Amino acid sequence: MDKKIIIRVPATSTGIGAGINSIGISFGLYYTVIVEEEMQRWQVNHALGDDVPNDENNIIVQTILKVDPTIKPHQLTVMSDVPIGRGLGSSTTAIVAGIKIANALGELDLSLDDEINIGSKIEGHADGVASALLGDITVSYFNGEMATTVKTQIPEVINALVYLTKDDGSDKAIYKNQVSSVDAVKASSATNVLVASLMSNEWTKATEMMENDAIYTDNIYEVVPELETIRKQAHELGIYGTFLNQSHRCVITFGTESELNQLRDRLNIGKLDGVMRLIKVDHSGATVRGE
Repeated sequence: MDKKIIIRVPATSTGIGAGINSIGISFGLYYTVIVEEEMQRWQVNHALGDDVPNDENNIIVQTILKVDPTIKPHQLTVMSDVPIGRGLGSSTTAIVAGIKIANALGELDLSLDDEINIGSKIEGHADGVASALLGDITVSYFNGEMATTVKTQIPEVINALVYLTKDDGSDKAIYKNQVSSVDAVKASSATNVLVASLMSNEWTKATEMMENDAIYTDNIYEVVPELETIRKQAHELGIYGTFLNQSHRCVITFGTESELNQLRDRLNIGKLDGVMRLIKVDHSGATVRGE
């Protein structure tokens, strides 16, 4: 390899509205991997904590070798502002980086559809992988072998206020174990309108559909009280589009920068326990430089 390869992958969120394992979005927080010289063994340099391996057990390397087991070890340097384990796709970014690195080092000439299919098989669903690779909002279907994905653009003025809950949510059940036929129809109808609104650039209608709660547990506001607090304050400001991330580790609200700054100011007065971050939407998806 004559020069370094730099892979940059955006953070993602899934579970917009009732679009479980289907609708994903990418955000302007990035997981960057620099592919450096060939080594005797894989070496992954990072400052992500002791729980993240530095060797061939790292998820990036494992993904590279799943895609092409013949690729020789290299030194990789990782820099990331995607919070680990907070529902913003930290593992997805590593998987997508691994696919991109394998494609570059192995000269595999994979198409974006190929990369989405590979990532979907690794993750078991396509929403996060598709958004990380393509940017913006994507709508995907995955049958276990092949993913079908459509991308649509979010208006440039739209940002996201992301509230990271203090509780990691690992023991919380946020979706109903069984969904009645009435709730199934409500969720399906809302998701159909959500997707149609996104595709026709009717953002106001889309944000209203994002708040459909038909598949949440009936006591969702008791399980995640921050969702009710943020949604109530947002509605008082005329802001719609607050939903609970599929990982149930963060609550996300869409709006303009001005609207979200007003909302953040209000929520700061309420002294929520978690962390709030105003984040831009990523419109480009994963990038590769230096090939």
